Amino acid sequence: MSVEKHNRLLRFYFDYISHNAYLAWVQLPELAQQFNLDIEPVPVLFAGLLNANGQLGPAEIPSKARWMVRDVLRKASLLNIPINPPASHPFNPLLPLRVTCLVEPGQQRDRLIDAFFKAAWVDSLDISSEETVLSILRQNAFQASQLVEQAALPQVKQRLHRNTAAAIEADVFGVPAMQIDQQHFWGFDDFPHLQRYLQGDDPLDHSEYARWLNTRASSQRTRQ
Repeated sequence: MSVEKHNRLLRFYFDYISHNAYLAWVQLPELAQQFNLDIEPVPVLFAGLLNANGQLGPAEIPSKARWMVRDVLRKASLLNIPINPPASHPFNPLLPLRVTCLVEPGQQRDRLIDAFFKAAWVDSLDISSEETVLSILRQNAFQASQLVEQAALPQVKQRLHRNTAAAIEADVFGVPAMQIDQQHFWGFDDFPHLQRYLQGDDPLDHSEYARWLNTRASSQRTRQ
């Protein structure tokens, strides 16, 4: 009797505001095929993750923002992934995130995520604009007006809030974040570590990791 083989599940936490999330999303299909993964994309609000951890976003720190632009352009060039400046940054991603929550996981949601990422990071469109979101939905054969109207409903807003709260509970602090087997990998730059883990070649020594976690703090930064 044959035994059905199930793919491993990898959760991909993302927000359209992140260029590194865009780079990661483009690379995920190859990773999924190579390691027999099912990808579950989970839209979350990056600002909610930042607020929960008392952090500023990279775009809110000018020196870090300048470095990140250089970094992402280098990576996109090496990967031959098209990327252009967004219409504005940071921008408000709430509407496209809520619309994404309305589409059932699967090929339809994946196609919509492709469209929003491309609009923001390739076509430099303002995806915080309702008019732009409607246009993207129409061009991709979605029920545009219906989805945008539903995105304003309290239960849909709550769905995005629940996604974000669950991500925080799972120790997700930024995007993109990849979760598999209770292991977390953060940022596109963590892809090499994720690949090693999937290959069964993770260099992490878990006993050493536990020892580091038990290190006592001897001082605390003064907040002014």
